[in-house]
Amino acid sequence: MKVILADDHHLVRSGIRALLESITGVLVVAEAGDGREALELIERHRPDVALLDITMPGLNGLEVAARVRESSPRTRVVVLSMHAGETYVAQALRAGVAGYLLKDSAASDLQVALEAVGRGGTFLSPSISQQVVSSYLRGELPAADPLGGLSPRQREVLQLIAEGRSTKEIAADLELSIKTVETHRAQIMERLGIHDVPGLVRFAIRSGLISSE
Repeated sequence: MKVILADDHHLVRSGIRALLESITGVLVVAEAGDGREALELIERHRPDVALLDITMPGLNGLEVAARVRESSPRTRVVVLSMHAGETYVAQALRAGVAGYLLKDSAASDLQVALEAVGRGGTFLSPSISQQVVSSYLRGELPAADPLGGLSPRQREVLQLIAEGRSTKEIAADLELSIKTVETHRAQIMERLGIHDVPGLVRFAIRSGLISSE
């Protein structure tokens, strides 16, 4: 099984890689420190599984997962997260992930997750599974997607704005004109009903686009 690993924390990534390399039949073919690099590596190597942190600079793991579904459909995505909240889980499932693994899970859960998605199945950390089942039994609807009104490009621009990037920097990163970035920002503010950058930052944190750290 070929695996690509992406996490923006080097020490965390090293620890997870060591765990992966201890699993028989698993080969880590590449690793990335941000979402854009992860997407490029996935499209280049076409791994069986991409193990992605959710909160990564430039492009978050859920956005990567949604794009991988189109660009490398045979790659199964397992996201790693510190967040067990229903909003995060619902967004991940909507993005088409095959697995949702909490970072405080037992090391053995990583192998179980890989085996499950490798067989074409899905895996949710036990506490997440219990939460999903409980919500279903209570007849609760899945949490609404707070980013559902934005296009993929607008979500990408919003994340970069929230990370503190200037309009000029965003234009350079995304190979867009400054005017186009300004148009996206105006449309984002209009659709969200938020009219200042601090408000956009708070929204991005609540929506899981960026970390509050």
